[in-house]
Amino acid sequence: MTPAMNPSPPADLSAVTWRKSTRSSGGGSNCVEVACLPSRIAIRDSKNPEGAALIITPATFRELTDGIRRGAVSG
Repeated sequence: MTPAMNPSPPADLSAVTWRKSTRSSGGGSNCVEVACLPSRIAIRDSKNPEGAALIITPATFRELTDGIRRGAVSG
């Protein structure tokens, strides 16, 4: 059985400090922001700050960023 993703209620992210990825394009089409939470990392689209955020573990974030660096993950 595959565990449910994000089984918790939505997190209140109104007080967290978001920072824009240094890899986000200057043209505004590929803007990603991240925020550090206790034992988790939140990722959101900076063009839609009120929209949904993906909340993942630091290990999953490392896998994601490693995959991006290797070219295994693309937009």
